[in-house]
Amino acid sequence: MQEMTPYQLLGGEGVVRWLAERFYDIMDKEPEVKALRDMHPADLAGSRQKLFMFLSGWLGGPALYMEAFGHPRLRMRHMPFAVNDVARDQWMRCMRQAVDELVVEDWLKEKLLKAFYNTADFMRNC
Repeated sequence: MQEMTPYQLLGGEGVVRWLAERFYDIMDKEPEVKALRDMHPADLAGSRQKLFMFLSGWLGGPALYMEAFGHPRLRMRHMPFAVNDVARDQWMRCMRQAVDELVVEDWLKEKLLKAFYNTADFMRNC
């Protein structure tokens, strides 16, 4: 029997899209993450779509980002921005809140947040 992917465990496309949308809703409204928000364009539509597409494949669903843009090359794509501990922590604050609002199961929440943290920490470049 094949183990379910996080994409499947979360509920698929609609839920992953909600997670990406909620992440950016939080980032756009919370004054505590202004430095992170300032790294993004005024119109977040493209950022929202790209995060959804990335998360789809990263969580074990359709590789939408790779099909459209090729390998994510996350670290390289983030090099133009000063991603320090503060930026990482602000990003995690937004994602943690979105995950907390979405995921009921503690074991899945812990697994996701650990993976998100490891990825966000890898993005640090200063």
